[in-house]
Amino acid sequence: MKAAGLGCLGFVLGAIVGGVIGVALGFVWINVFNTSDFEGYSGMLVFFTFMPIGAILGGLLGAAALAAVALRVEPAPPSRETKNPPN
Repeated sequence: MKAAGLGCLGFVLGAIVGGVIGVALGFVWINVFNTSDFEGYSGMLVFFTFMPIGAILGGLLGAAALAAVALRVEPAPPSRETKNPPN
């Protein structure tokens, strides 16, 4: 249950971060390749192409990362057994 909850949280947070990164990469793309601004083409390219791709990839990576953290097994603490217990 812990893995599912953290996986969902990772998906949401990863999608937000991935969307922001996608928009930033889209702005870089239109500046480097001098994409036309005619009738909002460059804006549509950024927000209909780069943002969804970034959100999908970010969501999947975020879900996988937090689910892996939740499934990590911690080592058991050392036992307190004594070699010769008193009578």
